[in-house]
Amino acid sequence: MHSLYLKPKEHHRIQKGHLWVFSNELESVPRDIAAGETVKLFTHDKKFMGVGFYNPNSLISIRLLSRNDELVDKDFFRKKFTEALKLREIVYRTDETNAYRLVHGESDGLPGLIVDRFNKALVVQVFSAGMEVHLPLITEVLQELLNPTVIVVRNESVLRELEGLPLYKDVVKGERSETVQTIHDADITYEVDLFEGQKTGFFLDQRENRRIIRKLSEGAEVLDVFTNDGGFALNALFGGATSAILVDSSQEALQRAERNANLNSFSQFNLVASDAFDMLDKMVEAKEAFNLVILDPPSFTKSRKNLPGALKAYKRLNKLGLQLLKNEGFLATASCSHHVSEEDFLQSVHQAALAAGCQLRMIYKNSQPFDHPVLLAMPETSYLKFACFYVTR
Repeated sequence: MHSLYLKPKEHHRIQKGHLWVFSNELESVPRDIAAGETVKLFTHDKKFMGVGFYNPNSLISIRLLSRNDELVDKDFFRKKFTEALKLREIVYRTDETNAYRLVHGESDGLPGLIVDRFNKALVVQVFSAGMEVHLPLITEVLQELLNPTVIVVRNESVLRELEGLPLYKDVVKGERSETVQTIHDADITYEVDLFEGQKTGFFLDQRENRRIIRKLSEGAEVLDVFTNDGGFALNALFGGATSAILVDSSQEALQRAERNANLNSFSQFNLVASDAFDMLDKMVEAKEAFNLVILDPPSFTKSRKNLPGALKAYKRLNKLGLQLLKNEGFLATASCSHHVSEEDFLQSVHQAALAAGCQLRMIYKNSQPFDHPVLLAMPETSYLKFACFYVTR
């Protein structure tokens, strides 16, 4: 195992628990160490800091895996997966759900790795060269530990390009036909496509927030924008909504949403395939009105330099949503952009309310669910913002 050294005074952030070492923090960035190789990290004065995966081609040169001098082998991954599984089995009962995030990257001590469990299937995402090198071992340990019928690798994120990794997806265990799974979450059934669906097949991070929607839905006319597989709208209908309009630009997503609605015997819904901003503009012009508007857009920025544009987009989106609300209605709005802070996001919503002539009372605020833990030493592990507002004019 090679040894790498930090520059003087560059150890403080790592010492406080952060797991990333940037290339400009190292005394040297050797090019003769293969991307993904395990290395030992030391301070400038040769104090041991930990072991991690090295990548000379990335701004993040080292992703720390352990503060101990240990091998990153089969036993290491088995221990990490077992620890992660124990937490999920504590916070989720099997009668409550059969789908959860098993590994949330850095927060579970496995930087650059995501593992989602859907019934008898697993979906793996890799964001670092080190995890890519160890992918066969990772899937082997997951197979031995959980015995899934199918393991899908969804390595399509553009973040992989920052590590010099190719984009692809594959079924590494089981059959392609098994990648469509039926899951349940809080009394609602979903059919999820783990090979063709967005991200890993279903957005697990909004599970608690979807349930809150039920409290606001009885007798409500609901608009669910960026509906994807219909999660928010289905929970609204479960909570007693009289109708729901599901808007998404993806026809495939709407087909999945329709199947999910039918699986749960919901009939009071309409599907609209359209760009969200275009459709909201048309609805405002037509003076349509709803009791509950739900806005759950994809990330509006992948980098800090585009933050001003993202904040303008959030303001515009929420203004349109507020213009479509009846007096004493509810707005549920979210941001999954890591670079948008909670303060900036809520400020954008406030500015939208001023522009729409509304008064907002925040009645609920939340972040990520139990299976998406946040490492306090790493703000990068926190990304989801969600809030519900009582709206008056």
